Amino acid sequence: MTSLNDGIAQFYDASSQLWEQVWGEHMHHGYYGRGGTHKLNRRQAQINLIEELLSFAQIKTASNILDVGCGIGGSTLYLAEKFNATATGITLSPVQAARANERAINAFLEGNVSFQVADALNMPFADNSYDLVWSLESGEHMADKTRFLEECYRVLKPGGVFIFATWCHRPTNSLASDLTADEKRHLEEIYRVYYLPYVISLPEYEAIASNCGFKNIIADDWSTAVAPFWDVVIESAFDFKVITNLLKSGWTTIQGALALGLMSQGYERGLVRFGVLCGRK
Repeated sequence: MTSLNDGIAQFYDASSQLWEQVWGEHMHHGYYGRGGTHKLNRRQAQINLIEELLSFAQIKTASNILDVGCGIGGSTLYLAEKFNATATGITLSPVQAARANERAINAFLEGNVSFQVADALNMPFADNSYDLVWSLESGEHMADKTRFLEECYRVLKPGGVFIFATWCHRPTNSLASDLTADEKRHLEEIYRVYYLPYVISLPEYEAIASNCGFKNIIADDWSTAVAPFWDVVIESAFDFKVITNLLKSGWTTIQGALALGLMSQGYERGLVRFGVLCGRK
C-alpha cells in the first residue's frame, strides 16, 4: 500500500506542473455530448463534465464539500465558487496540495477552501462531515475499492450525496465474457504507467456501493461522451511547447505521455470504460 501510494504521489508530483502549464487546472476527462460528437475546446469540455455530473446527481446546492483526489483543485474550487460552499480537497501529492492551496489564495477562496495530503482509504475526517463527497477520476488509484467507498460513506452526512466518476473495464457479468488475455495485457500496461493497482467494472462498483449502504444509486457508462478527450490531448502533445516541457519533467511523466494511446485504443476496443455513479446516505 505504502509503495503504491508513494508511486502515485511521485507520479503527480512530477507531472502536475506540466499538466497545468499545458492543459490547465482540470486534470480529468472532458464531456463532448452524449454521443461524443460536440466540437469543444478541451477546457470547456472539462467544465461540461463537472456540470453534467451535477445534473446527473441532481445537485442544486451544497454547503460542505469533500473532493477525494482533488488534483490541483480544479473541480474543488469550481464547486466551492458555484455553490458558495466550504470545501476540502485531499490528494496523495504534496506538490498538488501546495499548488491547490496557492490557487485557492489566488481565487480569494482560501477562507472557504483548503487542501491537504491524506489517504482516501483512511481519511482524517469525522463521521457525517460532508453533504457532498465528490470523487472525479481517483477511484482507479485505490488499492481497496470497497474500503474507498466505505470511507466516502462514513464521512458523508445522512441525506448527503456521493458523486463518483472513474475509469473501469468493460462489464464481465451476464452475457459478457471474462476479460481475454490480450485485454488483461492492455490493462496491465495502463496500470504500470499510471500507477493503478487495478480497475473493475461499473456493475461491480454498483454492488459495492449498495453493500456499503448507499441508497438511490444510479450509475451510467459515459465512455462515448468522454472518449474524444484522449485524442485531443494526444494531438496537443505534438506542440513544441508541450514537447519541451515534457522533456524537462522526467521519465515518469514522459512514460505517461507516451502511453496516451493506450487509453485511446482502450476506448476504441470497448475495454476501457468511464463509469459514473451517485448515491445518497
